[in-house]
Amino acid sequence: MQKPMLIRNAAWAVVWDGAAGRHAYARGVNIRVAEGRIAAIAPHDPSVPPPGDAEVIDGARLMVLPGLVNIHTHPTTEPALRGVREDHGVPEQGMSGLFERAQSLRLDEAGRAAAMRLAYAELMAAGVTSVVDLSAPFPGWLDTMRESGLRVWAGPGFASAQWGMSAPQTVEWLWTDGAGRAGFGRAQALMDEAERDPSGRLHGIVFPAQIDTVEPELLRDAAALAEQTGRPFTTHIAQAVVEVREMIRRHGVTPIRWAAELGLLSPRAILGHAIFVDEHPSIGWHTGDDVALLAAHGATVAHCPTPFARYGEHLRHFGRYAARGVRMGMGTDCAPHNLIEEMRLAILLARNAGRDLAAGDTAAVFHAATAGGADALGRPDLGRLMPGAAADLVLVDLAHPLMSPPRDPLRALLWHAADRAVRRVIVAGETVLADGRPTRLDVSAAAGVLAESQARMLRDAKGLDYRGRDGDAIAPLALPVMS
Repeated sequence: MQKPMLIRNAAWAVVWDGAAGRHAYARGVNIRVAEGRIAAIAPHDPSVPPPGDAEVIDGARLMVLPGLVNIHTHPTTEPALRGVREDHGVPEQGMSGLFERAQSLRLDEAGRAAAMRLAYAELMAAGVTSVVDLSAPFPGWLDTMRESGLRVWAGPGFASAQWGMSAPQTVEWLWTDGAGRAGFGRAQALMDEAERDPSGRLHGIVFPAQIDTVEPELLRDAAALAEQTGRPFTTHIAQAVVEVREMIRRHGVTPIRWAAELGLLSPRAILGHAIFVDEHPSIGWHTGDDVALLAAHGATVAHCPTPFARYGEHLRHFGRYAARGVRMGMGTDCAPHNLIEEMRLAILLARNAGRDLAAGDTAAVFHAATAGGADALGRPDLGRLMPGAAADLVLVDLAHPLMSPPRDPLRALLWHAADRAVRRVIVAGETVLADGRPTRLDVSAAAGVLAESQARMLRDAKGLDYRGRDGDAIAPLALPVMS
């Protein structure tokens, strides 16, 4: 049982206004935590002494936030692509490098375990307390989740096909009979194991990997399992021009329309990216129904701006999706796993796409990164500061130079300070990050292990790449090396 906690006289707190259904500022408040939940939020009264059995935190120079909810991550692979992915792309594939990297760059198990530790530390450092981990599982995967202290939705991926390439303009789908079903069975066992964890912080999310790599019957069965077990359901969809064109070739309709016809879209569904809808200028399909379908079925879009912005694409746009009734959440699809910076980028891209200041703002993206993500996971007790909610808190240092002057501290955090001002992260009343360092998760050896695994991955690419190139040829260094 965690020791009770009192954040005393918090200068600012972002609390939940239940009547209005939105966040609001409160000033000079006490936040009392007991048994892993928020017991009370009340104006500070200096005449009332703190309880003797509680840890008392002086809040006079703090802003208190609800923990951020990240609904789309790949922490077991993405840190290995530092120095590789940033400028990599294939012009013939809408500039995306997704399919080429998937074929050629394979990280070994030691590297994936190290990448996971580093990514989890990044997530915490930027205020994330709940995360959806979408990975190909390996031994020790659930153990690291437990060690971290975070709330984690384990998404063991399964698919029936892999992508292959024989030329820059060609992507092939290589189907293996029985692979999807076998992976689905393994995923069910892992989700069950996660949910038996005594901490109550591990959960399952049903994750057929991509809309284009899983056969229709298995997609339906995966959605049915989510419904039967009360789990959320997620998949990648409308994430690449190549994928959308292939799905139209197969079915005569966009991936979003096809998912609706299969019965995959529901309030339980979290859609990874959903960028390339029928009206997106890079698609230009003759219909204009996809965004309306997302809204009508109550599905949530997991918006991850950075990877697409790197090759010149983006969701068009956050404000338009939200205004048309689409539920929005936030994720980090690549390293760095910094959800605060993703919020800022979402605003900038939306304003540029819409040529409109109102296309994205601080309040809207913060809602998506907290309550929006929590609702997508079916957890209204997360992403909100209110009595009865989980005590998942982020303490922000108002004295940090980048937070000054703290006239509007949430704006100061999103637009200026980001993770640099995050002092402490708390999950269920337990501190999991203090002064930038995880309190439970050992990352001491991870960076060295990852560097060695990345070197092997780049070297071994030569045997996997369709042109026989190593990783240095696929993704050359930013500058030439002088001889």
